[in-house]
Amino acid sequence: MSASASPVSTGSPGIPHLDVDPFAMNFFADPYPTHEVLREAGPVVYLDKWNVYGVARYAEVHAVLNDPATFCSSRGVGLSDFKKETPWRPPSLILEADPPAHTRTRAVLSKVLSPTVMKQVRDRFTAAAEERVDALIDKRSFDAVADLAEAYPLSIFPDALGLKPEGREHLIPYASVVFNAFGPPNQLRQEAIERSAPHQAYVAEQCQRENLAPGGFGACIHAHVDEGAITATEAPLLVRSLLSAGLDTTVNGIGAAIYCLARFPDQWQRLRDDLSLARGAFEEAVRFESPVQTFFRTTTREVELSGATIGEGEKVLMFLAAANRDPRRWDKPDSYDITRRTSGHVGFGSGIHMCVGQLVARLEGEVMLTALAKRIAKIEITGEPKRRFNNTLRGLDSLPVTITPA
Repeated sequence: MSASASPVSTGSPGIPHLDVDPFAMNFFADPYPTHEVLREAGPVVYLDKWNVYGVARYAEVHAVLNDPATFCSSRGVGLSDFKKETPWRPPSLILEADPPAHTRTRAVLSKVLSPTVMKQVRDRFTAAAEERVDALIDKRSFDAVADLAEAYPLSIFPDALGLKPEGREHLIPYASVVFNAFGPPNQLRQEAIERSAPHQAYVAEQCQRENLAPGGFGACIHAHVDEGAITATEAPLLVRSLLSAGLDTTVNGIGAAIYCLARFPDQWQRLRDDLSLARGAFEEAVRFESPVQTFFRTTTREVELSGATIGEGEKVLMFLAAANRDPRRWDKPDSYDITRRTSGHVGFGSGIHMCVGQLVARLEGEVMLTALAKRIAKIEITGEPKRRFNNTLRGLDSLPVTITPA
């Protein structure tokens, strides 16, 4: 992949133009060298392939995330500009909305997934993690993606949400469609949307009030309709946000943590010696692997960012993963260290749009890593890990491992 960094006349003067496609298969296979090119070229770059601006350093990514008035989400957080084209599905009331509308709907989800609620479900989530580990100890060799990173969240999250038992096989494919659709009109996006009808139909149906079990997160969202906080048409869309936000981030986050701990046995030993590091081990995996790689914003006015002028109505691509390994912000960014102070990483975003499912993801990651570290002495990778390519997410499709019980 060539990466020329010569200022060209289109775009803003003085901004380096790069011949980089961050949505190409070879980029997905190994994004790190290109991340470095993007960071080193300048604080703001221009990607000729898709005619968008890009920010890959921590300071600029953080600045864009924390200025929603200038860098808006309502025109889409993918390449597609909702002001110029019709979204492929009704926009998310959380992800693809700006204040004040976003503030109102976000408040509902924050109540439904509050720290207090997480305390209430913690024992249930812990028991499910321990049950999963028991089953894996019996197997010894298994796929850490299918049998652990996916199986655990699927065993607990849909129940917590109040979904019916049948049809849950649509959940992971649905989330993968959503995240592929943020990308450009490449093969990944086209194929995902073409295949999406049954997954979309299932999700739309499950988000209706009558299909959600009482007491679950979904029913709690609908209860806010009765208080007048949201409307009856908004409630199903908020349940939908939870379905896409609450599962894939967790699946890829847990997968990333297992992949890291298997590759760095010294860190696994550290965790086994001190179980209180489980939250840190998960958090550092989210920084190190960045399950959510990129998001777009659209400028609402002409703005100057680190000396670069960007016009109104321009798409700005934030490389969250590159920011999470920016040596300007992190000491030894390319090493996985479970004792690192990871606070401030942008793996869950930052600012008003910070991942609404993050408390669920953190809880599941922490209890699963604790359950594993208690019972397992060694995790070895015993086959070729396979990547699952997606326009927005970075995760594994398969990770064959063998474990040695403690």
